[in-house]
Amino acid sequence: MDPWCGIIDCDMPKAKQNSLRVGPQGRVVIPAQFREALDIDAGDTLMVRADKGRLVLEKPEQVLARLKSTFDEVPPEVSLVDELIAERREEARKENEA
Repeated sequence: MDPWCGIIDCDMPKAKQNSLRVGPQGRVVIPAQFREALDIDAGDTLMVRADKGRLVLEKPEQVLARLKSTFDEVPPEVSLVDELIAERREEARKENEA
């Protein structure tokens, strides 16, 4: 499996590894080949997070799709909210008995 898969689109042409220099105020410039391949335009908003010692930049719609996929396996008739409330009530009941 390509080590880039899961980080960037696998359809993206293989790019040479680039070094980025952190400038004044912590700014970095995303190389043009990555901006073009990932359809990142000036003024776009990107979400940033740290993950296992890496800095990850994602478009908000990618974050939303990733979060939604986390719950793909939950059947429509299951209410996670109801399950959470039931768990919390059971924990509170156990605390009150102790």
